[in-house]
Amino acid sequence: MIFGYARVSTLEQSLDMQLDGLKQAGCQKIFREKVSSAKERPELAKLVEALRPGDTVVVWKLDRLGRSLKELITLITDFQEKEVGFKSLNDAIDTTTAQGRLIFNIFASLAEFERDIIRERTKAGLNAARARGRMGGKPKGLNKEAMAKAHAAKTLYDQQEKTVEQIAQVLGISRATVYRYINAVKDL
Repeated sequence: MIFGYARVSTLEQSLDMQLDGLKQAGCQKIFREKVSSAKERPELAKLVEALRPGDTVVVWKLDRLGRSLKELITLITDFQEKEVGFKSLNDAIDTTTAQGRLIFNIFASLAEFERDIIRERTKAGLNAARARGRMGGKPKGLNKEAMAKAHAAKTLYDQQEKTVEQIAQVLGISRATVYRYINAVKDL
């Protein structure tokens, strides 16, 4: 079966141009969505659920399917694993042909190369920082000043003479920090 997927980001936008193109491409069922790609896309989930080996997914443009190259590659790789073809009408990608699979694999290789480069740069930066005596990550536990405030917060809280809001004002910290400090001292 040939499935179409059409998406626009806002309710004010029209799907008409995409729908016309998908119908011309022979789509037998079209999943339509009016939602930003940053949000949950229930129609896309339904489309993926409906796919069977031999089916084809058609979109107007690649950016209608995914918000990033990584997401696109993940989706299209999932399609290939399910033996489902993929076509983008305006991007000349058609994984049902040898040339289309080659183009897609080149994109996937470039994306993997980019991830490897980022990973190498991050590793080199961390090693350089360690060589200068700096350690990454969040510091372990509370520093001396914070620990003193934590003990004071716990003491004031246990006395039950002040509200958490008043304790926060006395110590110059937020209410959330009062609770965090109380729990930190309690766990010692």
